Amino acid sequence: MSEPDKFEDDLLYALTRTGEGFRTEQAEQAGLVADGYRLGRRRWRRRSAAAVVGGAAALALVGTGTVYLVSPGAGDAGTVSAASAPASSVGITAGSSAGAATPTVLQSAARAAVSGDEVLATFRALLPKGEITEATGQGTDGGPKATQALANLVFDDGQGKSLIQFSISKHRPGQVQLPSCPPDPTLVRVDACTDTVLPDGSKLLLQQGYEYSDSRADTKEWFAVLNGPDGRSVAVHEWNAPKEKGAPDSRPNPPLTLDQLKAVVTDKSWDRIVKALRFDGIDTEAIDPGLSPADYETVLTGLLPSGATVTGRTGQDTGVAFELARAGRAGTVSVLVKNWAKAPDDRPAPQWYQDAEILPDGTKLLTHAPAAPTLSGKLIADATRPDGLEVLVVTASNGDPLLTAAELRTIVTSPAWKAGK
Repeated sequence: MSEPDKFEDDLLYALTRTGEGFRTEQAEQAGLVADGYRLGRRRWRRRSAAAVVGGAAALALVGTGTVYLVSPGAGDAGTVSAASAPASSVGITAGSSAGAATPTVLQSAARAAVSGDEVLATFRALLPKGEITEATGQGTDGGPKATQALANLVFDDGQGKSLIQFSISKHRPGQVQLPSCPPDPTLVRVDACTDTVLPDGSKLLLQQGYEYSDSRADTKEWFAVLNGPDGRSVAVHEWNAPKEKGAPDSRPNPPLTLDQLKAVVTDKSWDRIVKALRFDGIDTEAIDPGLSPADYETVLTGLLPSGATVTGRTGQDTGVAFELARAGRAGTVSVLVKNWAKAPDDRPAPQWYQDAEILPDGTKLLTHAPAAPTLSGKLIADATRPDGLEVLVVTASNGDPLLTAAELRTIVTSPAWKAGK
């Protein structure tokens, strides 16, 4: 499948999701709880950017109909909150790559980068005596967008080899879901689990469990996760096998006790690396344009072509989806506005705009239209002004596009869009 076709399919799926709820039988709920916990645990362990093909970012359409964007990182793991990613990361420019946004808070030329070797050395120094092989590290020296530091190694204290993985990232307040012990440990094969709040306000999770909750193998996975008041999230995972999956168990238990895992994640030697990391999300408060859903509707209504009317509205301040009617047809228009003026370092990297049309006033315009009418009839336009205001509009209909590309262009480039604060 070509990159344009992949983008078409992904967007079609996103725009046609209904978000309708479903009911399950009581007998199925236990399995869902276990699967949800297990998948959630893996997500915050392996923090990774949304899969992006040819620069096309993933979109999701929740029950309200509002489009949410996920922006890729520059080869590093990263996450963004719903409706908080750079709108231009819709990936209209194929083949582009850019780092996830960099927050204003820690932007300083004086910030010292940390190499992968230093991350690895710091991690190794906190381990007990033993043989270490297959060691790798990732630091913050790969570019200014680094959001995560990593270390992986195989450790043998004479009792057998064990894979141990370390990761550290940093979240803004309110932009992280703290890990917690499962409500019913028997459903996910957890032998022991505690989550406590330390004197400095950090939350510490310690757990002894298994790689597989369905008992297909008895490989054990023990881990510790520390989430600190400064946004740090430090995690160490270990197994009683030299690989996470697909290798025979090499020892009865992983080598580090829970107390030793706690000592690793709470050690102050990570402070310098925390300072070198940027937050892995965008400052949503800073880029909030200060427009209410009613403000969105007022502006959009004034820009719609003759015969097109708004018949419904759902969404929130950061993005609003409108139901439209025109000439007996119905469709949706989702509008997102970002104000990068208050968070200039959060702006999408220049690569996003390498194929953009530059308008006389300096506005960078990206557009996407299907080569031929498709079921979704989707069109996309994204305009970013020199003053930092960005307007993204996505349309969808069950047939021919409800708005033409020229009409969409008029909407996103209109000076009527102004930041409310």
